[in-house]
Amino acid sequence: MNFDGVWTPVVTPFNTSGSVDFRSLENIIDSLIEPGVHGLIVGGTTGEYYALSHDERLALFDFIADYAKSRIPLMAGINATTTQESLTLGLHAKKVGFNAILLAAPYYCQPTQQELLIHALSVDDALDMPIMLYNFPARTGTEMSWAFINGLKGRPNFQAIKESTGSIERMHGLLNEHTDQLQVSCGMDDQVLEFFTWGARSWVAGASNFLAPEHVALYQACVVEKDMIKGRELATRLLPMLNLLEQGGKFCQYIKHGCELAGQPVGVTRLPLQPLSDAEKSAFKIVYEQLTAHRA
Repeated sequence: MNFDGVWTPVVTPFNTSGSVDFRSLENIIDSLIEPGVHGLIVGGTTGEYYALSHDERLALFDFIADYAKSRIPLMAGINATTTQESLTLGLHAKKVGFNAILLAAPYYCQPTQQELLIHALSVDDALDMPIMLYNFPARTGTEMSWAFINGLKGRPNFQAIKESTGSIERMHGLLNEHTDQLQVSCGMDDQVLEFFTWGARSWVAGASNFLAPEHVALYQACVVEKDMIKGRELATRLLPMLNLLEQGGKFCQYIKHGCELAGQPVGVTRLPLQPLSDAEKSAFKIVYEQLTAHRA
């Protein structure tokens, strides 16, 4: 599978009663497909998968597969605390028509690298689908080491990795030594220009939920046109927003507020995450308006 392009980890909208708002989800999906994002991820960090019940996660797979699968590639995030739950989620996603799987390390339990390898191979054995690994030890508590990655050689379904460590050295290692094995996807938004400069062709971008045209334009300039001067200009415009998201400590809250400013209200994050303060919203709005002023 080709993982080129901007992949949006779709937010999960909630209505005032706290349940999933599927009508708003339709609007979000349409607003992403129209400007040309290349794929949708359902059940990622940005989608607050950790705050959803098992049945809610399955319902999201069902709904989005039915609404969008004929129009855009779909990737299912199946991370869970146990291998069995990941398998249950993945088998359901495969049954309803998803094209690929996003696989992170099981969180909280902190498996050893050998245990993580057994987990990943079990998922591959059961699902037999294209897999993008998701390396985000700051969230999961477990890194995907070089030994782990080397242990996946000979398994053609492991085709890509979303790299979210923030380590430039690690990015260099992946792009210089492992591209014959894994396509590298930028998972650290404020480093996207560095990823593209070093040859990455994929970007999993939470802010594309509300800034899809800007993300698609940056990808087009850097990857398709190979015009890094133009890409740097576009990245410079985006960088204040990307810095705020990556360094502000309230990533999901800011993404959801960005959707609201873009005319796509999706509610607030589930507890324990608290809504943004008025001061945080005001500061965010300034950055948002400065960035989107260039659309005209």
